[in-house]
Amino acid sequence: MRILVGFAAGGPNDILARLIGQWLSERLGHPFVIENRPGAGSNIATEAVIRAAPDGYTLLLVGTPNAINATLYDKLEFSFVRDITPVAGLIRGALVMVVHPSVPAKTLPEFIAYVKANPGKLFYGSGGVGGITHISAELFKQEAGLDIVHVPYRGIAPALTDLLGGQVQVLFTNIAILIGYIGTGKLRALGITTATRLDALPDIPTVGEFVPGYEASSIFGLGAPKNTPTDIIDKLNKEVNVALADPQFKTRLAHLDGTALVGSSANFGKLVADETEKWGRVIRLANIKPE
Repeated sequence: MRILVGFAAGGPNDILARLIGQWLSERLGHPFVIENRPGAGSNIATEAVIRAAPDGYTLLLVGTPNAINATLYDKLEFSFVRDITPVAGLIRGALVMVVHPSVPAKTLPEFIAYVKANPGKLFYGSGGVGGITHISAELFKQEAGLDIVHVPYRGIAPALTDLLGGQVQVLFTNIAILIGYIGTGKLRALGITTATRLDALPDIPTVGEFVPGYEASSIFGLGAPKNTPTDIIDKLNKEVNVALADPQFKTRLAHLDGTALVGSSANFGKLVADETEKWGRVIRLANIKPE
């Protein structure tokens, strides 16, 4: 049995797939092989799963890029929501909005006021056009009515390097790579992108506390080819939810800065559809095109 991942080995997508693959292998008595097929923002892996036999032996690690790509790429050979059957949610991950210490704002309201007084003078970095670190910032700009210039990088590491050096002033990204810099004062955290605060940064408010309706997160789950039998989907969903309730498994997820997405396959399908619609609006309004 295979779980296809649309990104290279070693990253959070790959690690999560291996965690759930090992769990399912032990529970179901079938070996699960993780296949990394990076490229085109996960579209290559997605299309391979769509073309696979609907027998439960080929699964896709579904993520926010799938919801984004539905609008970002206007000539896809498939419709993700139509051609992938949701199996189960896995985790929801938060991003943290950080600024360089040279930015005088100490709080999010102060930051918003500062940017409005200095339109077009601040720069935010991202890990690339159309990624979650890009469109989460674009959503913030749209909801708060701000003019901040986007500087895309080939990956989040060089964006973080330039943020630390002051070449860009703002970044939205995962807490894991930021927590040390926040603790030492090299970066200042202003907001959490999810609807609730993070246990790791309990004093940092959510962006939505000051920008009503704002929410952005990375979601992950499993999908299967269209027409996969319901009994197979239900069995896989049950085993995933058992994993999400297991204390040891939940501890492993915490290391990925994620909270469990417990629920039915229909629950996960609705979440993916809602995310696809939300990010579609952001992409169209900002006129974002793939590189």
